[in-house]
Amino acid sequence: MKTLRREFFRSLVQGGAGVLVVSLACAKGKTEQVVQQKLPARSIAPSNQKWSMVIDLAKCDGCKDCTKACNKMHFVPPMQEWIKVYEVLDNPIAGPYYLPRPCLQCDNPPCVRGCPVGATFKRTDGIVIMDHDRCIGCRNCIAQCPYSARFFNWSEPSHNKNELSHPYSMEYSYPHRKGVVEKCDFCANDLRAGKLPACAEKCDMAAIYVGDEYEDAVTNCKGETVQLSKITKQGAAFRLLEELGTEPRVYFLPPTKRKYPAPGEPKPEAGKS
Repeated sequence: MKTLRREFFRSLVQGGAGVLVVSLACAKGKTEQVVQQKLPARSIAPSNQKWSMVIDLAKCDGCKDCTKACNKMHFVPPMQEWIKVYEVLDNPIAGPYYLPRPCLQCDNPPCVRGCPVGATFKRTDGIVIMDHDRCIGCRNCIAQCPYSARFFNWSEPSHNKNELSHPYSMEYSYPHRKGVVEKCDFCANDLRAGKLPACAEKCDMAAIYVGDEYEDAVTNCKGETVQLSKITKQGAAFRLLEELGTEPRVYFLPPTKRKYPAPGEPKPEAGKS
């Protein structure tokens, strides 16, 4: 254990030097060279798949069924929301709208680069995964994530029998434990079984599409399929903070003038429009 701690603190010192180098590079106008360095993929997954998600903001009514389904599926500890639904109030074109934000499964993930022990890594199928058996709780990955999509268990989470009946797996991130970082994993276990992630499966508005980039198609819970390349290559969608060079695998179709009440407004009674 003492050896592991020495190695960890040595890596922090080396990491600090790395931050200084990056800062100097940015100061010299070399930011683009820094962020575009690629990290090798580490895989426990089939290499003939690469998962992507598309969220249609024009369909989202802010019900948070996606969050509830995720919490139930993964026994997510209290005070965490692996897919968080934000209220966006200041859009001058579409007006107020809702924006669900899971982990964006970046192709160039800062969290992976910032982990000193390799506890978080990028799989060849596009998913960024957490290994709680390796996580030492330093929380550097949380500091590195620009999307606030990671969470830390400061105390032992509450448990139930269903959760504890499963052996720990990186693909569904439970049983939960104290002192580790957790996040959305795209329901990797369900994807492997040919199912939609819980958030997409339980979205009554069918706003969340998931699919394989190599098949060039994403599908929602109603079986509606969209050609992924038309979205990603023709400018039909946007990605959050993509100017940072993180290359997220989650795309957003832009909001339109709302069919639903704006955030904070009461929903109409049944039978009234």
